[in-house]
Amino acid sequence: MRSGQRWRLDGTWKRLHTALRERLRVKAGRNSQPSASILDSQSVKTPGVGGVRGYDGAKKLNGRKRRLLVDTQGLVLRAKVHRADLQDRAAVPLVLDGVSADFPRLAHVWVDQGYNGTGKSWIEENLHWTVEVVRHPPKPRGVWAPVDAVIDWDAIIPKGFRGVVPRRWVVERTFGWLSHSRRRSKDYERLCETGETLIYATMSRLMARRLARR
Repeated sequence: MRSGQRWRLDGTWKRLHTALRERLRVKAGRNSQPSASILDSQSVKTPGVGGVRGYDGAKKLNGRKRRLLVDTQGLVLRAKVHRADLQDRAAVPLVLDGVSADFPRLAHVWVDQGYNGTGKSWIEENLHWTVEVVRHPPKPRGVWAPVDAVIDWDAIIPKGFRGVVPRRWVVERTFGWLSHSRRRSKDYERLCETGETLIYATMSRLMARRLARR
């Protein structure tokens, strides 16, 4: 058995990741345990290596989803990899079951609209957290008016850049960090558990480099 596989099975990678995250939070002047988090997922393709996979109709992609719970700095608290056809609401217990034992201070989470309904209810009923659903800014709409009407376009068209969604940009940035690792550009692993371990390993490397800076 290789050392990397042995470390995955005995939890060494997760313990190393936890120690680095807590130390980095303290270095940033924060409590080692977070009180708020962001939950989101990323769909990625899988090559022909076998293992579970599914079709994500929204992204038109056959593969898996990486679901992350991160703190407000984008540091990973929990990672779960599963087939891509599993909806956000159904996947909530997979990633959050027992999370209070590991992070007793957590009391709030930001999510996207895919977690509305049963996903949001599960979090509130089982974890007693407050859940805030972050929505996209409204899109500009057409205006019906007579041919000769004078339209005040400045009052209708939203101002500023619409691409960044409040709070959710933090976890999107984390997905970007992971994608910088060549092995994370797709899910090349046969086992979902190996994919989760590589997320912790990639983030551990990133945090170790930050801690090495003076």
